[in-house]
Amino acid sequence: MDLNTALSRPITALSTESVDAALMSRRSIRAFRPDPVPREVVEDILRVAARAPSGTNTQPWTTWVLTEGPLKRMCDAVQAIHDDPAAAAEHQEEYAYYPVEWTSPFIERRRKVGWDLYSLLGIGKTDKARMHAQNGRNFRFFDAPVGLFFTIDRILGQGSWLDYGMFLQNVMVAARARGLDTCPQAAWTRFHKPILQQLGAPAQHMLVCGMALGHADPAAIENSLVTERCAVAEFTHFQGGA
Repeated sequence: MDLNTALSRPITALSTESVDAALMSRRSIRAFRPDPVPREVVEDILRVAARAPSGTNTQPWTTWVLTEGPLKRMCDAVQAIHDDPAAAAEHQEEYAYYPVEWTSPFIERRRKVGWDLYSLLGIGKTDKARMHAQNGRNFRFFDAPVGLFFTIDRILGQGSWLDYGMFLQNVMVAARARGLDTCPQAAWTRFHKPILQQLGAPAQHMLVCGMALGHADPAAIENSLVTERCAVAEFTHFQGGA
């Protein structure tokens, strides 16, 4: 659908249900089938996602799409660093995604999703080797056939990072509308230096995150995880009106 067609179409109950279904069914998938995703489908997802709003239409997003050989080379390179404690110790995130000090209720939510996942996989709280291996699955894009990296120019400010989040959400929802699944991944940011070098990204670019894209493996137990969300009344304050 082109932009003019989209603008001229009325919003109907059916289209509302479709949008809601794409939003509600989006999950972080951690096991993918190897089925390839055609390039034209990826391009279509990104074209739609680029309608995300941004302050003064700055459009701060740059996307890198890896498949086949380039995808394998990137995964092999980063996983080798991840699996070498001495090499991994030389790398750290360039920006703080998570807080330095966790407080309630955020720490409880974080712990719950972690232990819910490990419980499904049969990983005990003291099984450091299997925890490390599961974390390392990030660096194979959970076997997805498409790996996405997102970068932003360093000159841009905090508002552009907020805009970027809306673009990323659009990517994930547009993927769901096409029967595909995703997993947004902050884990890659620790290894931003080798990633940006291998991508050939400009020196003024920062790595925002990675994202796996493909078809979810329905047989994988980890994909049965459905995270909880608070009720609207818990995070909303209405003032005025009926």
